[in-house]
Amino acid sequence: MTRSPAIDDLDARLLALLAQEPQIGVLGASRRLGVARGTVQSRLDKLLSRGVIRSFAPHLDTTALGYPVTAYTTLEVHQGTGDGQVMEHLRTVPEVLEAHTITGSGDVMVRVVARDNADLQRVIDQIDAHGLVARSATVICLSTPIPYRTSPLLR
Repeated sequence: MTRSPAIDDLDARLLALLAQEPQIGVLGASRRLGVARGTVQSRLDKLLSRGVIRSFAPHLDTTALGYPVTAYTTLEVHQGTGDGQVMEHLRTVPEVLEAHTITGSGDVMVRVVARDNADLQRVIDQIDAHGLVARSATVICLSTPIPYRTSPLLR
């Protein structure tokens, strides 16, 4: 098993523990891992400064927030214009959770949420309203058997 040089075994155990029990705290983690509190704090500080840990913010459930519909929209942007202006436009749409530039038949892949199908149409219309969006195609998620995860990368 090859591990990235960014983390060692203790880092991996610490990250797995924090993923399973995000409220454990430094003292609880040190007790569970059998290392000094200062060691845990030092490891956390280094993981944060290197960008391995990006946030301690809570993971929000969009369904519980009233947005049970998730969809992916592929955008084709008019060629030669870049996607900077489109990305700025997407940042103004609250229902846009993330956007990625991609290869293939489209230029940008956007994950959106909506309150229902009619609201999804409103969100798509708002996205498509930007003049540099030439075309879009949307697929609706029916279920999420494998949610976003990073823990398997620690093994």
